[in-house]
Amino acid sequence: MAAQVLCLAEAGYQGLTELHANSRTPKKKSKHHPLTSEQKAVNRERYRNRRKRFGLRFNLIASLYNLDLQ
Repeated sequence: MAAQVLCLAEAGYQGLTELHANSRTPKKKSKHHPLTSEQKAVNRERYRNRRKRFGLRFNLIASLYNLDLQ
């Protein structure tokens, strides 16, 4: 079942692909290897709802997910 789940993580979890093959993290730039415009476009994610209620939405989604795990 783990292979069917897509894991989206922040850039701090770069080694996650070794543990979970179907995971995606944003590309990081380095001093000698800047990001291409295509990599920048892939990294860009926007939250399109009101930021004021982000915490509430996050908690609701997390609780539904936890309920599904049980």
